[in-house]
Amino acid sequence: MDSRLPCTVADPVAKTVVRIAADKSAIPGGLVPALHAVQEALGWIPPEAVPAIAGAFNRSRAEVHGVVSFYHDFRTTPPAQHQLRICRAEACQSMGADGVLAEAERILGCRMHEQTADGSMSLEPVYCLGQCAVAPALTVDERLWVRVTPDRIAEILDQARQETL
Repeated sequence: MDSRLPCTVADPVAKTVVRIAADKSAIPGGLVPALHAVQEALGWIPPEAVPAIAGAFNRSRAEVHGVVSFYHDFRTTPPAQHQLRICRAEACQSMGADGVLAEAERILGCRMHEQTADGSMSLEPVYCLGQCAVAPALTVDERLWVRVTPDRIAEILDQARQETL
């Protein structure tokens, strides 16, 4: 293990973070790929991983935290069981995505960038799914839904919940 990599995370997590940070630190501009790799491996970027990543890239913890907090794709909390992503691009908004979002927030009891109290679903924005001709669009996990209306969102969410039973 590289002595430049301070790590205070739990042992299995520490090994993963240290390995990824060491692998990516040799790559110019490797900080963002390292953060993506940590998130892919762990599902999120635990705050305790920041010191190891900072050490590997000879950056301050504040700099690494700044990168993590700047990009919306990075999660600093464990992910929900399912991710609902509603397109917020102009075409979807012009076709009624705001109404879909409002109904999703009402049903789930959470707002954008949050998750349900039971951790079963998170609500996230996405800024184009490439489905402008059949807007508004959303995804539940990797499944794409198009021409979504506020009336359909409850059915879509029920179907997602049933698929995991």
